[in-house]
Amino acid sequence: MSNLLNDTKSASAQGSACPVIEHILTPRTADLGSFSVRRLLPTAKRKMVGPWIFFDEMGPAQFPPGEGVNVKPHPHIGLATVTYLFAGEMLHRDSLGSVQAVLPGDINLMVAGKGIVHSEREADEVRNKVHEQHGLQLWLALPADQEEMAPAFHHIDAEDIPRVVIDQVPVRVLMGNAYGVSSPVPVFSPTLYLEAELQSGQSLTLPAAAERGLYIVSGELLVDGTQLSEHHMALLTEQAEVKVQAQAPTRIALIGGDPLGKRFIDWNFVASRKELIEQAKADWQAGRFAKVPGDEKDYIAYP
Repeated sequence: MSNLLNDTKSASAQGSACPVIEHILTPRTADLGSFSVRRLLPTAKRKMVGPWIFFDEMGPAQFPPGEGVNVKPHPHIGLATVTYLFAGEMLHRDSLGSVQAVLPGDINLMVAGKGIVHSEREADEVRNKVHEQHGLQLWLALPADQEEMAPAFHHIDAEDIPRVVIDQVPVRVLMGNAYGVSSPVPVFSPTLYLEAELQSGQSLTLPAAAERGLYIVSGELLVDGTQLSEHHMALLTEQAEVKVQAQAPTRIALIGGDPLGKRFIDWNFVASRKELIEQAKADWQAGRFAKVPGDEKDYIAYP
């Protein structure tokens, strides 16, 4: 993962002594032609935010007919993947036999546990026309006593995600508890994930958590005197209340929760013990992981 780590800038390094912000993360961008991925976690200075160990923004991108996202089957252990789209449609398949279209606003939660394989592609009816893709791909590390649990798959439709309006700002509580509502999405330790859309001049007080990462999907945000531009993440200090103000129409995502302790990460594998990763590597290279029904022919080799 060392070649994918992002640069981390402290608020003081930018000339602002801000007690609310510990660091500002700048993404490393991989250009995949008409498709780009911005990676915020893990970084050299900060591997995790609460239980969150991986944070990518996919797109926004528009594809001509015949092109699009096409991620072949690959394995995971010790984590749960969270796929969330702002625009477009993805087709999830996994070795449990799950086949699920992911639409904007849905939460796709795949629990790898002791081992799972999945692919992320697009249905033919989507791929064969002009289409767009934009979303977030996140990984949750599982607590040590659950990292070898049986794999599972959960899909929660957009209409089942709680919505609240706070000071005229619409907020969706995607995972965990905030603003008096609880998400139905399963969590495995204290976890927070929400999104909000602010109009220019609007303010929002963020919920407390032991650790928090505030990502600017689009727009500009003022946080305790520090202006944050889109595609940056502010790592916030542990304070009960942090008030943010939009300087333009702005979409934010807030992740956080309680820290889990040290985790090892190698390719698509996460674990509290190195031997679990070494076993997973050997099992994948030897073909011992289960196949994805209907998507058995292709796979991504261990790099």
